[in-house]
Amino acid sequence: MDLKDFLDQKVAEYNQPEFISYDPISIPHLFSKKQDIEIAGFIAATLAWGQRKTIINKCRELFGMMDNAPHDFILHHSETDLKPLLSFKHRTFNDIDTLYFVEFFNWLYKRHESLESAFSIGWTEDRDIMGRLLINFHEFFFQLPEAPQRTRKHIATPLRKAACKRINMFLRWMVRSDDKGVDFGIWKRIKPYQLICPCDLHVDRVGRRLGLIERKQTDWQTALELTQRLREFDPEDPVKYDFALFGLGVEEKF
Repeated sequence: MDLKDFLDQKVAEYNQPEFISYDPISIPHLFSKKQDIEIAGFIAATLAWGQRKTIINKCRELFGMMDNAPHDFILHHSETDLKPLLSFKHRTFNDIDTLYFVEFFNWLYKRHESLESAFSIGWTEDRDIMGRLLINFHEFFFQLPEAPQRTRKHIATPLRKAACKRINMFLRWMVRSDDKGVDFGIWKRIKPYQLICPCDLHVDRVGRRLGLIERKQTDWQTALELTQRLREFDPEDPVKYDFALFGLGVEEKF
């Protein structure tokens, strides 16, 4: 069996609904409204570091404070409604960050129907556009005058040479579309072939063992190198192999 066949087999094994409940993607799967899925997905991805069980619990706690209707809450909350959010904390993400996210989403959804518009600034069909889109998104996200300096560390950008693993994971959720029911595929402008593989600890380790990564450090260039190799296996949907690499790393300790 060659490497492509092996990875295709692992994609089929892990790109399954049973995967959802143990993963942060379970949070946006709590919702059916497009804007709720976007908000829940973006926040779940932002908070996705540490143990998966803790991440899921913290997200459930936060959306419970929003009456489990984040889009409605963000557009129509009062000052009093915000008070419970002052107690929210996960790792280094605290109330200052939470309130700015609410402020940004309030501003965005009063002007745009979908969060995809914020990720599509400067979009073209170019296969290698994603770095520019993420830089543009970062600038767009922090354009409000009350944007706290401390919150910037929670949104990665290729300008800081970050691998941008959480934001790439979120984009996989929103953009990839197949019949397995894991990823949502609710965004239609950004294309699956433009996505970059989320390069977390497990994916990085397995990618190196399989000879898919040669670069010594793990940064934006590493994510590009890995994605370029995965495009050799499937140029139209390279990031589906995230399921295989992550599954091998987490479930099989490959």
